[in-house]
Amino acid sequence: MSNVDGISIIDVDTHIQEPPDLWTSRVPARYRDRVPQIRWSEKDQAEFWFMGDEKLIRPGLTATAGWDDYPTAGGPARFADIDTAFYNPRERLERMDADGIFAQILYPNLAAFNTQSFAADGDRDLHTLCIQVYNDFLTEWSSEDRARFVPVASIPFWDLDASLNELARAKEMGHRGIVFSQEPRAFGLPPLTDPHWDPLWAAAQEMQLPVNFHIGTGDNSIFERLDTSFGRAAAVSSITTFGWLTNAYTISQLIFGGVCHRFPSLPFVVVESGVGWLPFAVDGMDWQFLGNGVHKEHPEYLLPSEYFQRQIYGSFWFEGDTAREAIRRFPNNIMYETDYPHPTSMSPGPCSPAVSPRDYVQQELGGLPREQLRNVLHDNAARVYNLDT
Repeated sequence: MSNVDGISIIDVDTHIQEPPDLWTSRVPARYRDRVPQIRWSEKDQAEFWFMGDEKLIRPGLTATAGWDDYPTAGGPARFADIDTAFYNPRERLERMDADGIFAQILYPNLAAFNTQSFAADGDRDLHTLCIQVYNDFLTEWSSEDRARFVPVASIPFWDLDASLNELARAKEMGHRGIVFSQEPRAFGLPPLTDPHWDPLWAAAQEMQLPVNFHIGTGDNSIFERLDTSFGRAAAVSSITTFGWLTNAYTISQLIFGGVCHRFPSLPFVVVESGVGWLPFAVDGMDWQFLGNGVHKEHPEYLLPSEYFQRQIYGSFWFEGDTAREAIRRFPNNIMYETDYPHPTSMSPGPCSPAVSPRDYVQQELGGLPREQLRNVLHDNAARVYNLDT
């Protein structure tokens, strides 16, 4: 009998490929030319999402699981060429069964990785409407199987009152968490540590909605300065690796800025960041806390490692030894993800080093003690997202 047998695996980071008419079919006619929609770009010879005249992300780039070329080629040129399991809930369930996945936490593509466009100055009422439309869609999409599809809501964080309203609405619709920007200062808003956000943290804590910081939701201007002089593939690889580590700053802000102290039962999840760096980051924070006299400046604070173990969670997908070491240190704070169907997802293909989730879990994690394995693959996620599975 395998050590994995009998564990219902919860995958804490997957994405829904938004359908082309998601927004145009749901907003009043007067807005249809201004909301996100897919159009052909002659210059790029590929379809892109557009918001008004602004070109956003290429749909194919976020739909490369199992594709027959490297992600730097941009993915399928047309939405029609994308694997239907990326956006069809019934086919997604079949894929999950094949991969040995029981449930998935569902994140957006457009509303996550084009945050700067949604949060831009201008008609913010329209941008808030776009977020509401997405959350409605995700609620409906998840209704195919509410035990296996777990929606987390985007919020219009550029408007605190609207965010609080959407938080309550999302909770009522069955969403199990919220997606928040890693770095709101990138949008001219107060930093994570500012009391400006306390009403939001308080509401999320009361509603038992964990706050999720997915990479790519902060300052993405570095991608606009991509230096390809040493090769495009090498440049993209360099910046992507850096992007995985940006949540280290997020964690340090939450802890040293007193957010964890003020909201002791609010879970914070750093998503698609990996976990191998967490032991060093936690040890480093404790060292700095004592070495710089934070315990004198803030005698009310706990050690950073205590806050981390109490309410911060990380997720991983392709790591081996580094993930196992992090699990050994923090068995109650680590969760498993696949990042399906993104470029780095656990989706074997002609140009991917990935193995299937079923094989990865058995090969890399199957030797863990049974209790740790249950924590990482199921129990931690079930506790954080309040799942009855």
